[in-house]
Amino acid sequence: MKSYELEPKYGTSQIPGKCLKCLGEQELNNCLLELLRTEEDDEEVIQRFEALVTFLQSPESKKLRDESEKLLSEGKRVTLKIKVAKNTENPSYELVTE
Repeated sequence: MKSYELEPKYGTSQIPGKCLKCLGEQELNNCLLELLRTEEDDEEVIQRFEALVTFLQSPESKKLRDESEKLLSEGKRVTLKIKVAKNTENPSYELVTE
């Protein structure tokens, strides 16, 4: 099972932060650029790209964004783990706090 992580940061007027949606979109763009630069298909990048697209389009993403922003505002460190099993189309999501 592959796992990808997004770690949102809480922003202030002095320190810019990024929510899960912004991080997901940024990572999606990075995957796309990486795929466009290579001549051969990189299965790992394709799998990460598909997992991010699925996350961003899923109804769970809004709930996870809201929960992560609440935890960040409480001063906690938050990581979203996107887990992709080999024989399933839909990844699973887990918010981990420290």
